[in-house]
Amino acid sequence: MKKLAIIISIIVLSVTTGCTAVRIDTENIDTIVSVVLSKDNTLYNRIGKGYKYYIPRGVSYIDTNELNDKLYSNGNYYYLYIDAVNYFYQNKVEYIEKKDAYYSRKIDGDKEGYLEINKLDGKYLINFVYNYAKIEALVEKRDINEVVLNASYILSTIKFNDNIIGLMLNEEYFTNKEEKYEEFSKNKGGEETEEKNFLQYSEEIIEEEQ
Repeated sequence: MKKLAIIISIIVLSVTTGCTAVRIDTENIDTIVSVVLSKDNTLYNRIGKGYKYYIPRGVSYIDTNELNDKLYSNGNYYYLYIDAVNYFYQNKVEYIEKKDAYYSRKIDGDKEGYLEINKLDGKYLINFVYNYAKIEALVEKRDINEVVLNASYILSTIKFNDNIIGLMLNEEYFTNKEEKYEEFSKNKGGEETEEKNFLQYSEEIIEEEQ
């Protein structure tokens, strides 16, 4: 009887908190992405200017540079870019899957995006675009699935504040950067351009920390 009461309490707690336990095969990238992105998660614990999202347990917030957030987990840095311009105009994501990539998948549905992984200097460059945001990370092969899992939770929980974003679009500093944010909606220059952008940004971060 006592055990039954405990079980009922757990069920009630799960319902009232809006949390459900989902078993995910973390050895399969396709399963990770499909399961996590299919959930309508309203949790959030990080609020930025015009956006908010949920940072999973084990991931730490480091800092923000305009609409770019730097996160950290288990030896890996995640660079989150918020694409507020394309969100405001509801632009479509254009992406063609690449057969020569380590992993390449276009994500369709109510929210669009893509996940592309390429080998770079012995590591793997993850470019994950979804829900008008992008996460980049350069990781060891053994960390790919963990990073994809965390990135899936982060990207799927991003919510935008339309009023704040509308006001930001009228600000000169934001309008001047519109061209910069257009890169999220199109896969224009291939791997080389994205790799250069990532490495350049990483070098800037390292210089700032020294």
